[in-house]
This record gives sequence, C-alpha cells and structure tokens, in this order.
Amino acid sequence: MIGTEHFTLAEFTRSDTAARKGIDNALPADLMPSALQTLEMLERIRAKLGALAGHEVAISISSGYRCPALNLAVGSRSTSDHPKAAAADITAPSFGTPTEIARALAPLVSELGIGQLINEFPSAAGGWCHVSWRLPSKTIDRIITITQAGTRPGIWES
Repeated sequence: MIGTEHFTLAEFTRSDTAARKGIDNALPADLMPSALQTLEMLERIRAKLGALAGHEVAISISSGYRCPALNLAVGSRSTSDHPKAAAADITAPSFGTPTEIARALAPLVSELGIGQLINEFPSAAGGWCHVSWRLPSKTIDRIITITQAGTRPGIWES
C-alpha cells in the first residue's frame, strides 16, 4: 500500500466524477513525490486537529489528485494545485464544520506546511476545506474563503 499512516494513494486519487465519466485518474509516476508531500501535510493536519480536539480526528478526502481531464470535468481552473498532486479538499466532521477546521488551521499554516488554505463554499449544507502545500502567487490568496458571491481574504462563515 502506497501512502502514509492514515492516507492511501487510492483515496487521494479516487473520484466519483472520474468513475462516472470514464476518466482515468491514475497518478503519473513523476507526481508521486508531490502526492506524498500532500499526504504528509494531511498527516500533520490530522495530528494537530486531534490535539486541538482532544481525540482522534479522521479526515476525509473529497478530492485529491485530479488529472487535467478530471480537473476540467469538475469545472476547476487550470491553475489549480489538484493536477499537480499538491492539494486536497477535506472534511473532518468529528472536529467540526469546514469553517471551524479552517479557523483552527489558519494561524498554523506555516507550522503545518500549508501553502494555501481555502474555506470553500461554507454553508449549513456543507462545504469543504482546501489545503495545498504550494504557496499562491499572491500573498493575499494564502488564506481565503470562496462563496457563490466571490472570493475574500480570511476565513468567513459565508
């Protein structure tokens, strides 16, 4: 099994959209170091959330690596870190909402090796927390919230 203690390469590359659309989302060998760096970042995040919560916190990856065809199919930008195997969209219900996760991680991005933290589409119905180890080209984009209304710096509920 390739991965880390709590995360596998299979869950990092799994995609319902890819399966439904017949897209091969296999990770190219040259992206393996990037994928492992992302999984190691997720291990640090998992450990920190567990320490903050005082109990084990499982993290679910809703989207990890996306091949270019899958990235296009889900409507993501070509500048996304997902096709570089450098990002994951996560939830951790036993810790809290994605907004609560993002608020907990925001002051710790440097300590945890998070280059970009995004609270994506927070709402009562869901959303997710995007983490990448790559730094964005603009410093203001390091910690942001994305909603239907647009993007703004910082972590916001909606």
